[in-house]
Amino acid sequence: MNTLSLADHGPVIPVIVLHEVEHAVPLAEALLAGGVKVLEVTLRTPKALACIEAIARHVPDAIVGAGTVRNAGDARAALDAGCRFAVSPGYSQAIGAACKTVGLPLLPGVATAGEVMAANDDGLYFLKFFPAVQAGGLAMLKALAGPFHDVVFCPTGGLTPESAPDFLALPNVKVCGGSWLTPADAVESGDWARITRLARQTATLRR
Repeated sequence: MNTLSLADHGPVIPVIVLHEVEHAVPLAEALLAGGVKVLEVTLRTPKALACIEAIARHVPDAIVGAGTVRNAGDARAALDAGCRFAVSPGYSQAIGAACKTVGLPLLPGVATAGEVMAANDDGLYFLKFFPAVQAGGLAMLKALAGPFHDVVFCPTGGLTPESAPDFLALPNVKVCGGSWLTPADAVESGDWARITRLARQTATLRR
């Protein structure tokens, strides 16, 4: 899979933190019901891999990937759990090689021109700009568009439903990442209807 194809499924990739396996399938189903098909489940919790495995097995229409992939062990574990892509917070040649070795498409994180060049050296031109707001936001993405006219981004980190349309309006932004689709209190309380409503609202974000 070419990671750029992830942008074909909608303007937002939810950045998901799951603490309980029993939340994984209903959460994925709620997002899917709202039209959000691509799911990034971060490897930030002890049960993240089990949650990914549950989604991959029971919600086959979802395209599930692992976020916070930092090393070869993460890449292999993500693939074994059923992930179809990986997202890293930053970029190094080692993580690029690890994902390539196991055959896991990578959306790597970058925050500087040097990191963009390092990813380009390894053939990667669709990149996560992270942390987007803290690393310069719209102004930085506009600046990167000059020297990197052939690079496109998925800004992630600090975006809101209010600011996302401004990011998505940039020519070098194909999709954005957001944690607002899966509020911790909604997940904890099992308010799947709320999550479906938030997912449906993403369709209006691209101008």
